[in-house]
Amino acid sequence: MGNGSKPDPVRLLTFSTLFPHAARPNHGIFVENRLRHLLATNQATSIVLAPVPWFPSRSARFGDWALNASAPVTEARQGIEVRHPRYPVIPKLGMSAAPWLLYRAMIPQVTRLLTEGHRFDAIDAHYLYPDGVAAAWLGRRFGLPVVMTARGTDANLIPRFRIPRRLIQGAIRDASAIVAVSAALKQALVELGAPAEKVTVLRNGVETDLFRPPTDRIQTRAALGLKGPTLISVGGLIERKGHHRTIEAMRHLSGFELIIAGEGPERERLSGLIAQYSLGDRVHLLGPRPHRELPALYGAADASVLASSREGWANVLLESMACGTPVVAANIWGNPEVVRAPEAGVIYEPNTPEGIAAGVRRLFSSLPHRSATRAYAEPFSWDDTTAGQLALFRQVVGRTPAATP
Repeated sequence: MGNGSKPDPVRLLTFSTLFPHAARPNHGIFVENRLRHLLATNQATSIVLAPVPWFPSRSARFGDWALNASAPVTEARQGIEVRHPRYPVIPKLGMSAAPWLLYRAMIPQVTRLLTEGHRFDAIDAHYLYPDGVAAAWLGRRFGLPVVMTARGTDANLIPRFRIPRRLIQGAIRDASAIVAVSAALKQALVELGAPAEKVTVLRNGVETDLFRPPTDRIQTRAALGLKGPTLISVGGLIERKGHHRTIEAMRHLSGFELIIAGEGPERERLSGLIAQYSLGDRVHLLGPRPHRELPALYGAADASVLASSREGWANVLLESMACGTPVVAANIWGNPEVVRAPEAGVIYEPNTPEGIAAGVRRLFSSLPHRSATRAYAEPFSWDDTTAGQLALFRQVVGRTPAATP
């Protein structure tokens, strides 16, 4: 305890390859947001160890690999000290070796932090594989308890592979506590062997101060050239996000327009679909947009579409709702926990272009007032999640002493 009645802050080493950096400012921003709200309580401190894959070139032709190479070695983000050490990867062939490669590369990094005089009470690890597995090994080596957060594909896809599944199960066993961002994800962890009492559900929140109904909706729509009812889809241009299904659904939604914000390896394929179906006048790929620009885009649209095949807890749903824009979301893990009332939007199935189109028509047959959608989202701030984190970390720290060099 300190001199007053308040306990000393919990000292965390936050560990995740999912964390923004100057060259990829939206990468894993949900991890940064959760941590930022925790630290704002002044009841916790953190240094972030956010490794990036080593790559020799920053040439744009190498895509994400080049962006990782452009990451600063250290930076301050939102007042948080972040370090981006490199670790080796073996593209396409190294899935089973990834945790070990990450672990070995991070041993000297943690040693350096301790030698510099930093002390930690726990490791706050995000994503089970390879991050959580490596964190569990680091925790054992340095005498630190580990709290792992499962976020989606790390619990519902990667465990389908034999070696990763076994390693994840070992990390689940060794972790002091596990956080799941949805109840559905907790059930997946229990099925992997986690005791139910070891898993705490702490959903992601939404920045209700940033994501709010726009004051210049008409101007934004005009700037984007939007004239009719508009759908928006936000997320990386990867197959899992289902943008191709949403584009194909536009064939069944005459009069609607669609804007897609994001970047990724599927861009060429999506552009091809738009051309193939002669949708160029109604479907627009906006490219990557900074986080701060998303509220205006959500506000310009009449509804958001999330056609993902897998999610843990889709932040884009709450972001859209907080801007007053209801959602049309696939009936996959986590989504029914977010969309629970007509003012929030609709859950559709099957997850096909036809299912999406039917969901859109159902929503627009009784479109909620934007103020009602915003009111639905307001209770989903970060407050409850932050309080839950503090309680969990204090419980864990009370069982294990801090590490020393």
